[in-house]
Amino acid sequence: MVALYDTGERKHGKVIWHCKCDCENEVDIIGHNLTSGRTTSCGCYKRERAAEAHIVHGMVKQGERHPVYDAWAHMIQRCENPNIHNYKNYGGRGIKVCEEWHDAKVFIEWALTHGWQEGLSIDRIDNDKGYSPDNCRWVTRKEQQRNKRNNHLITFNEKTQTIAEWAEEVGVGWHMLYDRINKLHWPIEQALSI
Repeated sequence: MVALYDTGERKHGKVIWHCKCDCENEVDIIGHNLTSGRTTSCGCYKRERAAEAHIVHGMVKQGERHPVYDAWAHMIQRCENPNIHNYKNYGGRGIKVCEEWHDAKVFIEWALTHGWQEGLSIDRIDNDKGYSPDNCRWVTRKEQQRNKRNNHLITFNEKTQTIAEWAEEVGVGWHMLYDRINKLHWPIEQALSI
């Protein structure tokens, strides 16, 4: 995308530039969208990617996307698009998608041969490492919630688990166990044994 000239028009006080896309199409674009990287083509790139997704792996048809394709697209967005709300928890803290998984077809082939089933979501085994075949698995929502980096882990008798896992093991509600430990400040042994 090359900015050719200032059109003289303004939108919300911002300069509108007449540009020529790599595909030779000419369009008018707000200058801020060019400098921020938000707009990099006339829209042809997005159309090509959508067509490629349909042709290459057959996961998109008539507006419906396969859940594996959605998992791939969301993973890429979380790690590479600073304009989405949860980027700060992924790309913003250095979590990246491995090079081979930038190809949707490669990711989808891995997913279908490594345990993907309807209702499962991709989970990073080590939350401080990126998305790659050796650090990812398909898990239930419950398992994924137990692998969050902000979970409160409790170690008792040389065993470390989340509050939810301990609550399940000792047969009490997790809210009750949480309150015993964090609000009532019971010792761990007492909180887990009564």
